[in-house]
Amino acid sequence: MAAKVIVGMSGGVDSSLAAALLIERGFDVTGVYMRNWSVDLPGFKCPWAEDLADAERVAVQLGIDLEVWDYEEEYKRDVVDYLVDCYARGLTPNPDVMCNEKVKFGVFAREAFERGADYIATGHYARVLLDAPGARCAHLLRALDEHKDQTYFLWRVPGSVLARTLFPIGEIESKAVVREMAAERGFEVATKHDSDGICFIGPVSIQQFLLSQLERKAGDIVEYETGDVLGRHEGAFLYTLGQRKGLDLGGGPARYVVKTDTAENVVYVSADKECEALWTRELVLDDLCWISGCMPAPGRYLVRTRHTRPLVEAHVEVGDGSARIVFDERVPAVAPGQSVTIYRDEECLGGGIVCA
Repeated sequence: MAAKVIVGMSGGVDSSLAAALLIERGFDVTGVYMRNWSVDLPGFKCPWAEDLADAERVAVQLGIDLEVWDYEEEYKRDVVDYLVDCYARGLTPNPDVMCNEKVKFGVFAREAFERGADYIATGHYARVLLDAPGARCAHLLRALDEHKDQTYFLWRVPGSVLARTLFPIGEIESKAVVREMAAERGFEVATKHDSDGICFIGPVSIQQFLLSQLERKAGDIVEYETGDVLGRHEGAFLYTLGQRKGLDLGGGPARYVVKTDTAENVVYVSADKECEALWTRELVLDDLCWISGCMPAPGRYLVRTRHTRPLVEAHVEVGDGSARIVFDERVPAVAPGQSVTIYRDEECLGGGIVCA
C-alpha cells in the first residue's frame, strides 16, 4: 500500500509542484490548505481566498482531495503576537521561523500524523537526509538551489519531525526549473509571483502594520557620533539596525540606524557606513535549538546571519544556554532578535537568536 502524504498547499508554484511530484512517485497524496491569516489590513486585502482558489484548481488537476485546516488562532498567538511583542521590546524577529516551528511543522504536522499520514510535505527549498530508513531523527541539508535555500527559516524544526517530512523542491536545481516543470504540467500558478517580506502583511510596510498595533510615541532621532538631534520619529520600535529608508530627515547624506533604545524612545543614526556600530566580529546567541537535540562541539562552522547573506566561516562555542560566535573578519552587525543559523558543510545543525 502506498505511503500516505499530507501536503501543505499554499496555492503557490512550489507546493503545487511538490504535490505533483509526490503523486508521480507513487505516494497517496492529500492536500491541505492551512488557513493561517485572513484579516484585511488598511490598504491590503488578505489574498487567502485567492490562494485557496489556486490550490483548489491544482488539486482538481491532480485529482486529489484538498482540505482546509484552520490555524488562525495559533498563528495569531505564535507568529503575529510574537512579532508585535518583539518589536515593542526593540527586537527584530523572524516571524517565518516561528511559523515553521509552531504552525507548519507544529500543529499541522501533529494533526497530519494523528490522521494517519506517514509523511507531511511542503514546498520549502531544503533537503532531508536519514542515516538509515526509518530513522527517528533526520539531518536538514541546504537545497540544491543555494539562492532559494530556506534552511535559515527551518532551524527550530525538530529532527524527529523532519524524519517524517518530504521536501521535493529542495532537490531541484533552480526556481526557473521549478516553474518550467509546473508549466509542463499545465499549472496556471507556474507564473505566479513569489510572496516577499512578511506574508501576512503583504505590501503593507512593517511600520504601517506596527502602528496599527502599537501606540505612537514621538521621540528623537539622534546622531550617533555627536548626540545632535536630527529629527523626530513616531516610535523607536519602528526601526531596526542598518535601516536607511523611512527616517525622513530631509536633505543631506543618507543615514543608517545604528541603535534603537525603546526604553528611552531614541533612535541613533550615522551617515558613516564604516561606523563601528554597523559592524561586528562577535555575536552572542540565546534561545538555542539543535535539530538533532545535541549541541555541537566547539569548533569552526559555517554561519548565516540573515537569509540573504552568504555563509561565513566562524568559531562557535556553545555553553549552557548560549552560544558565542567569533568571525575571522568583521561582518555586518545583526539586530537583536534575529536568527543566526549554524552549518557543518551542507547540514544545518540549528541556531539561536541574537541577544548581543
